[in-house]
Amino acid sequence: MQTDAIAPAGSRGIDEILAEARTRLARLDAAQAAAAQGDGALLVDIRPAAQRAAHGGIPGALIVERNVLEWRFDPRSDARLPVAGSYDLPVVVFCQEGYTSSLAAAALQDLGLHRATDLAGGFAAWQAAGLPVTA
Repeated sequence: MQTDAIAPAGSRGIDEILAEARTRLARLDAAQAAAAQGDGALLVDIRPAAQRAAHGGIPGALIVERNVLEWRFDPRSDARLPVAGSYDLPVVVFCQEGYTSSLAAAALQDLGLHRATDLAGGFAAWQAAGLPVTA
């Protein structure tokens, strides 16, 4: 889709924002994410309910939809989850294909969760690797 709109000075396109976010992440492939989960990292599924219903899920993953993620993981937030009381919490965020999760993991890092990262390729990569999934 081409547009004739002129971008405001200093604005960045989503591709630039995504690339910058990923420079801060030590992204994990599916096998690394599974190993991290085995070592105590929290896998967080940020996909909408419709995607989870259509594609399945990862056993043991915590479901926190993207629109409330920061509130649920900010240790300073009154709306945080009980598990989210530490800035040292290892969190691996995933979405369906690994785009939104990069932005979400960078947002968690902005909150101070320095170990937050994402699953490269998302749930699709996990499934393609033959790792366990739920219906």
